Amino acid sequence: MLVTSTFSLKPGDQAPDFSLPDAEGRVFSLDEVRGIRGTLVVFLCNHCPYVIHLASQLGSFTTAAAARDVNTVAINANDLTAYPQDGPGPMKSFAAAQNWTFPYLIDESQQVAKNYGAACTPDFFLFDAQLRLYYAGQFDDSRPNKGVATGAGLQGAVDALLAGEPPPVDVFPASGCNIKWKPGQEPAYFGG
Repeated sequence: MLVTSTFSLKPGDQAPDFSLPDAEGRVFSLDEVRGIRGTLVVFLCNHCPYVIHLASQLGSFTTAAAARDVNTVAINANDLTAYPQDGPGPMKSFAAAQNWTFPYLIDESQQVAKNYGAACTPDFFLFDAQLRLYYAGQFDDSRPNKGVATGAGLQGAVDALLAGEPPPVDVFPASGCNIKWKPGQEPAYFGG
């Protein structure tokens, strides 16, 4: 099911706090992963074709962003019982294959995804140095089987953030597969 970002958080809203484990059980807090100049929080998983489409480019993009003091953290909020291909073992393998160097965390309760208003994989949230939302939108306008992932949309937002410009106003929402909610855990904003 194709869904788009909910835009539940508005520009200037504070990043919801979290403390989540990675695939090996190491726990990371938002404060530990934040960047000096900005923080990118991405909700994703392993099996979604929209994530697979941009996964390699996301690795390159985040490495370049980290060199500019914008750190990245990824969060997998899918129901891992129903979707074992998104479980801890596959998470480690997938991240390694994509050269991801950022923490890739598990939101077992799915509460962090709800706090962010995350709806799809991938869903991107860029925060400024004070952890206020600057951009929530798409990576770029490519899609599986349509164009090459470049990260142009998100890159423009990072460049504008670091240049001290106001947040972009004409933003295209992220789109992809819906987060796989546990039965009875679907948030009110989920229309599926």
